[in-house]
Amino acid sequence: MTHVSERSGAGSSPTGAGGDRQPWTAGTGRPARKRSVSYADAGVSIEAGDRAVELLKSKVKQTRRPEVMGDLGGFAGLFRLDTKKYKNPILASSTDGVGTKLVIAQQMDIHDTVGIDLVAMVVDDLVACGAEPLFLLDYIATGEVVPDKVAEIGAGIADGCRYAGCALLGGETAEHPGVLRPDEYDISATGVGVVEESEILSSERVEVGDVVIAMRSSGLHSNGYSLVRHVLLGAGRMRLDVVIEDFGRQRTLGEELLTPTKIYAQDCLKLIAEAEVRALAHVTGGGIPGNLVRILPEHVDAVVNRSTWKPQPIFDLVQSKGRIEDPEMEATFNMGVGMFAIVSAEDADRALATLTGRGVDAWQAGEIIEGSGNVQMIGQHTRG
Repeated sequence: MTHVSERSGAGSSPTGAGGDRQPWTAGTGRPARKRSVSYADAGVSIEAGDRAVELLKSKVKQTRRPEVMGDLGGFAGLFRLDTKKYKNPILASSTDGVGTKLVIAQQMDIHDTVGIDLVAMVVDDLVACGAEPLFLLDYIATGEVVPDKVAEIGAGIADGCRYAGCALLGGETAEHPGVLRPDEYDISATGVGVVEESEILSSERVEVGDVVIAMRSSGLHSNGYSLVRHVLLGAGRMRLDVVIEDFGRQRTLGEELLTPTKIYAQDCLKLIAEAEVRALAHVTGGGIPGNLVRILPEHVDAVVNRSTWKPQPIFDLVQSKGRIEDPEMEATFNMGVGMFAIVSAEDADRALATLTGRGVDAWQAGEIIEGSGNVQMIGQHTRG
């Protein structure tokens, strides 16, 4: 993170980061009052913000790429684009948040995983067009800056950037007393990537006969948590610390709900390099049909066979507790698939071998047939 707002940035305090100098003075010529109102009186701590940035520096440095210029603390992050690598480089950008999964993190007082979710939401949208994620800028808004908590959130963001291979170039942490409760926060991020113009993935590449490959999700990822909280914690009156036998390894409900979103960016870039990938679909809000349809041309359909995989137990729990109909589940959740790749039939085996070699649980889930731009969900998931 480069700086903090609503408490300014590192070095913006009149006393400086170390409190030993005053780079500016302002006088009115009038005698000073016995006590003036300070920013701290309004609930904003510049010192806490500076401390949070200091705690994060080592984590942020671990995400550094050779193209990064300068260091933390500037007004903007600088990144040198290596134009020699491309004939016609196209920049791609994406922005997102984590949503109400943050409520679970705040209730459990666990803050070092939601940053991974944040990065995943951004970089896997970037790679869906074939772009390599280059850097990410984050934003944290909180009712009260608690340095250790902000550092935990930032550490998760830095971890996500390392997994994605992108630099955490900068960001902003804002303290909003009176708007957010002291223990509340929200986070968002914007990422930038680059792709050769001739290699942009899109629906225009998809052909009849192509194969649909599914990549398993790590669970709910970061979508549908308003519904999850409603049916499990609201109407279902379940506790976050209850151990759910079906989850295995003595995992509690809260631990399952905070499972970080899987980041596919580097796996997909390797897949693009090794096989003829036509298009990628990142499965987020809208579920499988709502996201897969976005990469289909009007003259084809994608047929996805549910019988080729078994969703994780958390989906069964949500559906049974909420008595949710199948169409609503599939329109809200990823149902066990976080990313789809459409590849040429000739390269299907190579694609699966590449993903398996990288530790990605992947399988052939369907095919592309003649149609009218729709997703056909057939078969039934394996249960039990």
